[in-house]
Amino acid sequence: MGYNVNAARAQRLEATGERWEFELDGETFSLPTELSRATVRDLAALDPSDLDGLLAAMLGPEQFERFATHHTSVQDIQALLEAYGQETGMALGEESASTRS
Repeated sequence: MGYNVNAARAQRLEATGERWEFELDGETFSLPTELSRATVRDLAALDPSDLDGLLAAMLGPEQFERFATHHTSVQDIQALLEAYGQETGMALGEESASTRS
């Protein structure tokens, strides 16, 4: 038998969990530990400076609406994305999302 995609996915998700959580001003938010092809397509279509677009695509509408009520700086978001990348192995580049090799 060849490579089993479902088994490999299950193993990755067991190691990282399905969601990566972070806290902001006492509220908890979560990002997916794996990105769907549709999300990557949405991210690739964004202008590299569109932080709100990136966050909306990653958080989803309900979480983004809550997130947007908080005061965050570009540095806050950069640090958040760096921590996300370190803990999940997912690197969000300036132009698109990709996994680290």
